[in-house]
Amino acid sequence: MFICNSCPRKCNIDREEKTGVCGAPSEYKVARAALHFWEEPCISGERGSGTVFFSGCSLKCVFCQNFEISRNAYGKVINEDRLIEIFKELEEQGAHNINLVNPTHYSRQLAETLRKYKPSVPTVWNTGGYDSVESLKMLDGLVDVYLADIKYVSSAVSKKYSGAEDYFRVASEAVLEMQRQVGENVFDANGMMQKGLIIRHLVLPGNISQAMRVMDWVKENLPKETVLSLMSQYTPCGKASDYPTINRKLSRREYDMVLDYAEKLGFENAFIQESGSSSEEFIPDFDLTGI
Repeated sequence: MFICNSCPRKCNIDREEKTGVCGAPSEYKVARAALHFWEEPCISGERGSGTVFFSGCSLKCVFCQNFEISRNAYGKVINEDRLIEIFKELEEQGAHNINLVNPTHYSRQLAETLRKYKPSVPTVWNTGGYDSVESLKMLDGLVDVYLADIKYVSSAVSKKYSGAEDYFRVASEAVLEMQRQVGENVFDANGMMQKGLIIRHLVLPGNISQAMRVMDWVKENLPKETVLSLMSQYTPCGKASDYPTINRKLSRREYDMVLDYAEKLGFENAFIQESGSSSEEFIPDFDLTGI
């Protein structure tokens, strides 16, 4: 029996018998494991980030570019021994880190696995931000880098696009716990992050105010050195066509407004994206590579 309350949805169901909101079984289900070169420079570096894409998701973002695996839960079920082998294979390929992509609904299992085998390179928790503090505390000392989204501040907007009215309350509490765990950012001689926190925000068309409110919160609640990643790569995917406001790419003017606001607030450590980054070419093929 596996009664799951790992994420803020708290389905309280036996995932060995049926799936909850995340759509994933109790066993690991993975869609891709490979070197990835399109993360932030301090994560991907020259050799690539060792990404492991987990199937299923506790958020229901209508625009998700990984819709095939997040909403449809496409992937292959593997056991813990195979996951550890995958970690080792990625390390042997030269990965700068082991990057756990969308791991929230496997928090409990991953805490146990990482106690059994802690990779020799940093472990990255690459999350949509909808993590419970209770689950994150299980990962204290096991995760080196938190790469966390803060998608929205408005509960109305988060309910509309992700089916999570409590998103910002949950994400803001989660990020503060992440910050408590990792403390100051640590980089190696080549600028690769060894320990720390990166806050990502995907700027959505027609939602510039959300980006500004996220930056306001980061400025007021996190250290001055916090790394901010402002992403312009939004491409309408999933069910975005049902929502006219976001059924288009972000305009250059909208992104410039966000960058101007970041400069106004005095952010010193920020990653920005060049025009042309909003393309489906950058979406990985979820073809069970490396599984």
